[in-house]
Amino acid sequence: MRFVRENFETVKAMTKAKNIQKEASSRFADVRRKTKETDVRVTLNLDGGGNSQVDTGLPFLDHMLALFAKHGLFDFNVVCKGDLEIDDHHSVEDIAITIGQALVQALGDKAGIKRYGEAVIPMDEALCRSVIDLSGRFYLVYEVETRRQKIGNFSVELAEHFWRSFAETAKFNLHIDCLRGRNTHHILEGTFKASARALRQAVERDARVKGVPSTKGILI
Repeated sequence: MRFVRENFETVKAMTKAKNIQKEASSRFADVRRKTKETDVRVTLNLDGGGNSQVDTGLPFLDHMLALFAKHGLFDFNVVCKGDLEIDDHHSVEDIAITIGQALVQALGDKAGIKRYGEAVIPMDEALCRSVIDLSGRFYLVYEVETRRQKIGNFSVELAEHFWRSFAETAKFNLHIDCLRGRNTHHILEGTFKASARALRQAVERDARVKGVPSTKGILI
């Protein structure tokens, strides 16, 4: 499946950004995943300033990924052309997988990182928590109750699937909880903001860390 014509300028901008970012950061990734169902491209700079360009065909997911970049201080570009005429499952899943692949590529051997991150974020009446361990082992706990089934053309049930696919691909522990909340938009936004800030903390370099932060000497 080819990128639709209207994405061409975005892809050009991503390529230009890639060249600039490569000069400024070694923790940069450019990943493309192409199947019969989706065509996804992600660029990720872990040492960015929160800039993003996102076009997935799912406006609510675009919003979530843009704020993920902003609060994680990642420079982050995502373009997806998926079979949305069927539903949004394939697009959400493959976007998450591609972001996970980009995180693995950008982190490299994980030397010098803090490894752990946590954040508790309020979003009006909602209070959401995310805790991350970049351990090299996948585990997801997702305790989030919502009331709506759809926000725009985004299926709310796929929020959990997004985090599962992302964490499984990048092989890290991820615990997401909504401690309280009623509005579904607020709840999901809170979980994305909390996870962005937790990941930002986990990938940060600590000058005191020599090598990989594990007694095993490896995090894979």
